[in-house]
Amino acid sequence: MTERSAWLTTRRYSLNTEGGMSRLLAAMLLLGVVLASTAAADDSKKLRLITWADYVPADIVAQFKKDTGIQVEVTLSNNEEMISKLRATGGAGYDLAQPSQDRLTGVQSEFGLYKPIDLTKVKVEQFRPEILAITRQITTLNGKLYGLPYLWGTEGLVVNSKRAKVADYPDLCRPDLKGKTSMRLRRPTLMAFAFAAGKDPFALYSDPKAYAALMENVGKTLSACKANVRFFFDNKDQLLNGMRAGEVVAAMMWDTGGWTLNRENPDVQYVVPRSGALGWLDTFALPARGRNDAGAYAWINFTMRPDIAARITRNVGNWTAARGTEQLVDQRMQAQYHASFPEGAFKGIRWYPAIPPGLEETEGRILDRIKAAN
Repeated sequence: MTERSAWLTTRRYSLNTEGGMSRLLAAMLLLGVVLASTAAADDSKKLRLITWADYVPADIVAQFKKDTGIQVEVTLSNNEEMISKLRATGGAGYDLAQPSQDRLTGVQSEFGLYKPIDLTKVKVEQFRPEILAITRQITTLNGKLYGLPYLWGTEGLVVNSKRAKVADYPDLCRPDLKGKTSMRLRRPTLMAFAFAAGKDPFALYSDPKAYAALMENVGKTLSACKANVRFFFDNKDQLLNGMRAGEVVAAMMWDTGGWTLNRENPDVQYVVPRSGALGWLDTFALPARGRNDAGAYAWINFTMRPDIAARITRNVGNWTAARGTEQLVDQRMQAQYHASFPEGAFKGIRWYPAIPPGLEETEGRILDRIKAAN
């Protein structure tokens, strides 16, 4: 083969190879576009929701899929696990989360796990304005809103009115109720006894030294109260059963637990303490790297429809943030709500503000000390 022939042969091979590579690259790019389009289509048909147990009734999920074509994939969790899972992925893995109102802006400022809410995509008129206003105040950071209200409730006192009378949290420590009361060994109990002592623990969140001093004093009060505590309850069922059996006659408890017991025994009543019930809100929040924001907004607007929200309230027991639901639940639920929160009482609820980093370590030390006290 001449040098010229060899050059031509090599050149033809090179051209063929380059053409093949170009076609291969084009095919790979096209495949990538197709796969990306398919993934995007799949994402739009699935809503990955991380939430609390019982918050997403199966019949509501089924109707949402029927109405929108979107399947809801539910992961059950709690505040601590939500933070942990989203931190591990940098805010990926879920399209919608439901942390409590006090676990949003602190987490956001420290880890950036959420994206702001776009209110133009929300049917704001479906929300109770007073609940929405509270949530906006607590979950706004640097002018951006990170949470919308879903379910809310309070923690106060429950009492068997035939066996005891209580008006505020320290009544659980009265000598005549020795061995007959119960409470949780958790931060809400610290907050409750602080308010009952005439202090505002939330106002001291920005002053760690003063806050720690207040918690020390509350810790001493609760340590001295241990003889009155039949047991520190770990879950609602444990306390419900203690009240039913008569082991406990008065306790610190959620409103829904008190209402449940009241339906079984009218003598058992939920009491809003004189120093105020503690208020919690579980929210809608958008993880920073969620893939289906449209589906998340569709779910928010769907669950805040009065007819859907009323079904959720009947199923869960807590009231949602939706307006226009009261007449859609049974009269007994309405009566219990109005008995606990007559006109004006709602304004006295102590809503948890955002928890600053490091605060819970202080509380943990106090709670450990109470647990170890004789």
